[in-house]
Amino acid sequence: MAAPYYRPVGKEVEIFDAAAAQRLPLLLKGPTGSGKSRFLEAMAQRLGRRLITVVCNDETSAIDLVGRYLVKGSDTYWLDGPLTTAVRSGAILYIDEIAEARPDTMVVLHSLTDHRRELFVERLGETIAGHVDFLLVASFNPGYQKGFKELKPSTRQRFIAIDFNYPRAEIEAEIVQEETGCEAQLAQRLVKLAGVIRARPELGLAETVSTRLLVSVAKLVRNGLPPRLAVHTGLVLPLSDDADTVTALQDFANLVL
Repeated sequence: MAAPYYRPVGKEVEIFDAAAAQRLPLLLKGPTGSGKSRFLEAMAQRLGRRLITVVCNDETSAIDLVGRYLVKGSDTYWLDGPLTTAVRSGAILYIDEIAEARPDTMVVLHSLTDHRRELFVERLGETIAGHVDFLLVASFNPGYQKGFKELKPSTRQRFIAIDFNYPRAEIEAEIVQEETGCEAQLAQRLVKLAGVIRARPELGLAETVSTRLLVSVAKLVRNGLPPRLAVHTGLVLPLSDDADTVTALQDFANLVL
């Protein structure tokens, strides 16, 4: 299988290699659609390791990660969760949006993020030593996590961190073009539009334009949709439901395109 396309924008590959070599837990920080997941997919492929991904929400508990007993007919059997599977087999476990998970989820990770590198499975009465290739990676979006969603300082200090942001305009245009095969001029205009919107916090967007959205728009254009309609469908409407904001975003798009 070909490795996912990933264009480095800084020293993130070198940092990842050093962290993986030392088996250090890694925190990927950055806004939605800035390449965190794609980066990790590419790194896992590069190392030839299995990648297990858990997407967190406010219902994600320690049991969801560690495992549970299941009943089948008259039999009861244990099923490892994704964390236990990764610890046993030496996979990379990716906890996406870790701050969304419940507090008990953080606690179960503690012994895996220090010198012990082991997982205690209370329901089995078993302590599992982390496989030599096991690597814990989490992602965190500090742009919208507030209040109870914020990661505790004590949790953050258990990880080393890589800061992700949207690439410089010329690199972002290169990424959009490489991902979609669109014309260079379209990629450059989409990136210019993204820059205009990102520079206007007064729009009050919960999330600004991501590189992922630009790729989606370029794909729509490649499939024959007119650019303005593609932007409206693939960028403007996903960003806001407010009528005035939608109008403002579309006006920006019409000017740039």
